[in-house]
Amino acid sequence: MILRDAQNKIKEMSEKFWVIALLGPRQSGKTTLARYTFPEHVYVSLENLETRSLAASDPKSFLAQFDGAKGVILDEIQHVPDLLSYMQTKVDLEKKPGFFVITGSQNLLLNQSTTQTLAGRIFILRLLPLALDELKKANLLPATIETLLFQGCYPSIYAYDISPQDWYANYIQTYIERDVRQLKNIGDLSLFQLFVKLCAGRIGQLLNLTSLANDCGISVNTARSWISILEASYIVFLLQPHYKNFSKRLIKSPKLYFYDTGLASHVLGIESAQDLVTHYLRGGLFESLIISSLMKSSYNQGKNAHLYFWRDKSGNEIDCIIERGELLIPVEMKSGKTYSQSFFSSIEYFNEISQQPKHPSFVVYAGDELISLKAGELVGWRSLDRVVRD
Repeated sequence: MILRDAQNKIKEMSEKFWVIALLGPRQSGKTTLARYTFPEHVYVSLENLETRSLAASDPKSFLAQFDGAKGVILDEIQHVPDLLSYMQTKVDLEKKPGFFVITGSQNLLLNQSTTQTLAGRIFILRLLPLALDELKKANLLPATIETLLFQGCYPSIYAYDISPQDWYANYIQTYIERDVRQLKNIGDLSLFQLFVKLCAGRIGQLLNLTSLANDCGISVNTARSWISILEASYIVFLLQPHYKNFSKRLIKSPKLYFYDTGLASHVLGIESAQDLVTHYLRGGLFESLIISSLMKSSYNQGKNAHLYFWRDKSGNEIDCIIERGELLIPVEMKSGKTYSQSFFSSIEYFNEISQQPKHPSFVVYAGDELISLKAGELVGWRSLDRVVRD
């Protein structure tokens, strides 16, 4: 098993909260982590149709069978969201910390239920595919940035040495045919597949729903709904613009990214790591990789990821702003492997107009060096943990 950074936080919170919830995309390692962290808990998969039927038809009897157990892991609870209401009753009566451990791969369905039933009783941790630091600790970090972008970060690819092309083909088919239909009744799945591909083609760009809708041949409202489906299933995320304008007019649209670059590469029809040396979306994929890894580092500690981008109407831009209280840490991303002084030009401009006290600033690039400069730190992609530490 590949050790996950989130394990210590989950264990700690299981002594303080009655319910522990692991949310994230399918195959991100939620089940493996839950079973490894809580080996004495009874494991129940709600993917099993018979088990699901019992849980849905007679939830009291279903939960009563675990009365003498150390605890129970309820896997993929979004299949029976009504169980959460009955869990609340048991939690309030018995008050056993960490007794219920639940996992879910559909964020929207689960959150609608938990906000109504388990507020104050549940600790929620988002578990995404492997962060760069987790791959590094396990000695699984690929030799080149192109290989990492192509392979992505899903644990199974590394644990079982599966070809990314084979793994993602199966993943997409399963996701399209099962999960999407559970979230929304989409009649033309091939059209939805085209929509996902069009999203991948806009990775790292401002979200333009009208353009997406026109290119896909759907309405703007449908495009908005489908983006929400992809967000709810942890396929894409929208990076919001930072709200401080520093006397400049700001862009207000979010940027579109994929949680996993291997998935995005597969959707785009990229056939090898070598293709990514000169691919026109290399920059967007590299940004997606770095930003999602920064996000994972926060989530693994049980924290919200306060990440934004900044762009004004004149085109001045910072790829990522890490907000820590009043402190704003600018992080630029460059997919080139050779350092250039121009890498820091946007950061120098931002630091000047923001008029913050001296603070860390970073450029993360596709090379290997780690250099401290007057304008900030140049950080190779393998050393992203340097940004997280600061």
